[in-house]
Amino acid sequence: MKSLVFLFAALLLSFSLKAQDQIQWMKFEEAVAANAKNPKMILVDVYTDWCGWCKKMDKETFTDPKVVDYVNSKFYAVKMNAEDTQRTFDFMGKTYNEAQMAAAMRVRSYPNFVIIEPKLQNIAQLPGYRQPAEFLSGLNELIEKAFRVKP
Repeated sequence: MKSLVFLFAALLLSFSLKAQDQIQWMKFEEAVAANAKNPKMILVDVYTDWCGWCKKMDKETFTDPKVVDYVNSKFYAVKMNAEDTQRTFDFMGKTYNEAQMAAAMRVRSYPNFVIIEPKLQNIAQLPGYRQPAEFLSGLNELIEKAFRVKP
């Protein structure tokens, strides 16, 4: 019986550790709701299914442990398909699909990373593919310049 309890505890621990070795992606409306309870910046990864650089970001940059830790601790992370016209959600009294929201955020190239400050009033963009170290330094520089916040 003790070994069964130990096995269950080990499995539970491995699942909780596994959850932190990847970015905790949310839907846009989930991030907005989480921000209402506990304000944080929102990082929106705007991508398309055909974008090779977007897939490279997913495989190389978004799996890097430093990127995972930084994004999970500082942001609510959102994946948004700039060509999805099917899935809709409400934001600030209007209904959007993902393509409309990407257009409203003035995204015109992919991958593109939109940072939304906690009050949901101001946004900034970090366009283009970046390796892990470049991505982190680009995010830090953007946040400092756009929102005058030391990350």
